[in-house]
Amino acid sequence: MAGLWAGIVALVAAGRRGRQPPQQLMRSAALWTLKHGPQYSRQCSIVSRTLSSVGYNPNEKAEEDVTFIGPDTHAIQAMGDKIESKLLAKKAKVNTIPGFDGVVKDADEAVRIAREIGYPVMIKASAGGGGKGMRIAWDDEETRDGFRFSSQEAASSFGDDRLLIEKFIDNPRHIEIQVLSDKHGNALWLNERECSVQRRNQKVVEEAPSIFLDTETRRAMGEQAVALAKAVKYSSAGTVEFLVDSKKNFYFLEMNTRLQVEHPVTECVTGLDLVQEMIRVAKGYPLRHTQADIPINGWAVECRVYAEDPYKSFGLPSVGRLSQYQEPIHLPGVRVDSGIQPGSDISIYYDPMISKLITYGSDRTEALKRMEAALDNYVIRDIMLSWLGFNSWAEVILLLQPHNKMGLQAGVTHNIALLREVIINSRFVKGDFSTKFLSDVYPDGFKGHTLTESEKNQLLAVASSLFVASQLRAQHFQGHSRVPVIKPDMGKWELSIKLHDEEHSVVTSHHGPAFSVDVDGSKLNVTSTWNLALPLLSVNIDGTQRTVQCLSREAGGNMSIQFLGTVYKVRILTRLAAELNKFMLDKGAEDTSSTLCSPMPGVVVAISVKPGDMVAEGQEICVIEAMKMQNSMTAGKTGKVKSVHCKAGDTVGEGDLLVELE
Repeated sequence: MAGLWAGIVALVAAGRRGRQPPQQLMRSAALWTLKHGPQYSRQCSIVSRTLSSVGYNPNEKAEEDVTFIGPDTHAIQAMGDKIESKLLAKKAKVNTIPGFDGVVKDADEAVRIAREIGYPVMIKASAGGGGKGMRIAWDDEETRDGFRFSSQEAASSFGDDRLLIEKFIDNPRHIEIQVLSDKHGNALWLNERECSVQRRNQKVVEEAPSIFLDTETRRAMGEQAVALAKAVKYSSAGTVEFLVDSKKNFYFLEMNTRLQVEHPVTECVTGLDLVQEMIRVAKGYPLRHTQADIPINGWAVECRVYAEDPYKSFGLPSVGRLSQYQEPIHLPGVRVDSGIQPGSDISIYYDPMISKLITYGSDRTEALKRMEAALDNYVIRDIMLSWLGFNSWAEVILLLQPHNKMGLQAGVTHNIALLREVIINSRFVKGDFSTKFLSDVYPDGFKGHTLTESEKNQLLAVASSLFVASQLRAQHFQGHSRVPVIKPDMGKWELSIKLHDEEHSVVTSHHGPAFSVDVDGSKLNVTSTWNLALPLLSVNIDGTQRTVQCLSREAGGNMSIQFLGTVYKVRILTRLAAELNKFMLDKGAEDTSSTLCSPMPGVVVAISVKPGDMVAEGQEICVIEAMKMQNSMTAGKTGKVKSVHCKAGDTVGEGDLLVELE
């Protein structure tokens, strides 16, 4: 395995520099590994068959006993092509979605086929996966746009722009079956995973088992999944995905011929190590288990932690450099699969996933409670946040280095707020959800956690205690006998705290580590160690334990606090400072109606206008590709194009000016 290890190190090192696209890096590392691996191990180099996806043909090199972990080339090609896989599924008597089984040639044919099937339809890439190259169309215009964007995304992501069209099943659940097969004709289904919480057809939260399935439906889905695996002589771990309607009718969606991102939840409830089983199958051993040996013990939940802004379309990608990164692996029943560390760069060339956060419990309730705690204890901060929080002068120095341009941008954001809201949502807890969960629960977009009156008072009490604790620390000089500028250890602090444009009167007094806080007439007692150098702060509020993060503190009284997963911005001033602040002029809001700025970092794929053109409100101006997903940028009003500040192929950052109207 030394060759594989060395190849991966070379890949990661080059990727950190961010100077080569991922496809080129992976192919280079793959070829290096296969060329030099035998020098380290003459017996057998076991390498992932995923390398075939970046242009390496495993059949080209049969020397040196190289064995690939995964199914053979035939199964990969058959199941990797959605058109061929659907035909094979039909032949294996697997339930399939009604639709057109051939290749759609152009937009006109797409419209004709969509009309024959009946709207709504799903347009998707034949070689696709991961939600890329997929569009839902409800009319002819959306079909034409969907054909264009899906084919472009498919070509960019998979090097194959072929598309197919199927009937769109409205309001389904997305449930998949894990299969495991060997080279001796044995195949098992390892129960199901529920993956219905999605955004842009990409999974966000997964769990095993599904709260929706009964024993009979589970068995039927498992048997059909195994039948398909046997039909293509599949030999390894794989996943057969289904759409399931409200009456538990299920339809084949696709088969992924690899280890899925969400495989840890299956490992948790079955006790099987899927990677170990894949290696055993690759070596030629038969399966060690029978179908009767596969249990469902407990419950597991996985949250995909992304470098995304959840307040923009449930998650538009963000880039930057991480300065602080701390996984909650100290908590019971928590597993984290990740490939980053403090100092890692999040770039536009790769998928925005930071990690997979998995929790396991004896039942669903315990698994969800552990996930809630894990999300609260997860520290992900970029350079700008750490600098503003004065947590480390090392980060300030790093930020000021000339080569570090990334840190001066908006910085890395993450989707922990969205994940936490999903798992505590009453509909999700009851199991009442589908693939439309996010759009149904947040029709106007995600806005963060809505504080109850009690939670708001808790937040204000914590904020005031943090403010006073920091003020007291600033007044204390270790080893110096100085005359204090203000009276030390003031018995009572009269504060004004602004939250969500509302002013709150807060009076705080302290007795050692304990604070007594009066928030608009409500009294709370807050206790903590108040070690402001730690990224996590465990706070007790009248017997309720909370984990909070103080992300930034500024001299002007502005403070950012992560509380119940959501980041809240508060402004804390003394009563006197608040009175004087009323005489300060507010900066007027900037008029952005005539400008189109990039909502995310990415690459300009196309520009549809030029100076002097008249555009209508909602008309496409340009297309931005971010992490292989294409996004149409439209005009916010009707007007004439004054200037265009980018061209196709340009790399743009979040907030960069693209087009200006008169």
